[in-house]
Amino acid sequence: MAFKDILVHVDNSPQCKARLELAGILAQAQQGHLIALNVRTRPLLPQFIAAQYGPEIDRVREAFNAEAAREARALFDTIRPAAGATTEWRDVDGDLVDTVALHARYADLTIIGQGANLDEGDRPLADSLILDVGRPVLMVPDAGRFPSIGERVLVAWNGSREATRAVHDALPILEQAKRVHVIAVNPQGGMAGHGDVPGADICLHLTRHGVNAVCEHVRAEDLNVGQMLLSRAADEDVDLIVMGAYGRSRLRELVLGGATRHMLRHMTVPVLMSH
Repeated sequence: MAFKDILVHVDNSPQCKARLELAGILAQAQQGHLIALNVRTRPLLPQFIAAQYGPEIDRVREAFNAEAAREARALFDTIRPAAGATTEWRDVDGDLVDTVALHARYADLTIIGQGANLDEGDRPLADSLILDVGRPVLMVPDAGRFPSIGERVLVAWNGSREATRAVHDALPILEQAKRVHVIAVNPQGGMAGHGDVPGADICLHLTRHGVNAVCEHVRAEDLNVGQMLLSRAADEDVDLIVMGAYGRSRLRELVLGGATRHMLRHMTVPVLMSH
């Protein structure tokens, strides 16, 4: 099992180069096909503006989109995965969320930037991909460089459907990792909980897949789960966090907060999420 089709969203943002470099590293490790997707967006204009200034705005937008595409393509052309991995460039017009979601449905993994979800509009890109596409999403922080991916992995485990999905979606990476640290934060008991030794069962399952996994459970009632995960990620010097997303509704997380929202806003290393 491997990620054979890896989709990465490209743009002319400052962090695009780091995102592409990380995507190239992953494509090389998985011996997969790396697809770079540039979307030339066409925002809807109010009717009275479109009627008066539409052609002029379209010319400016086309020039901007063309220049952004050239910059993104120039960055992509610097990515040269080793033999066994291949690359493809796609440059399309359309709505950003709908277009990336469409292409993501035909890939094993989609890579986007953290900034794609910081806009609290109706349709942040990461939320739409995580909740609607049915594929794992790898988000790259908007600050920092990431020379490795998946060598030292932290798995957030709470026994939920979302966490189970994330673990199994990430298996192609986990199987190649040097170390996988499974952590249960503030574990709960009961049939839907963590068992007598929180994290032990999922670690045993991963071990049978050849994963070098160790488990840990911690209690930190004074910190939220997202804070604790980032703290342990720094302690363990991990280069990837794997976690389930939106175990409760997105609306409840927007109102009450939650590990997913905290991670989307404060991630310090790449995060693979599944729902």
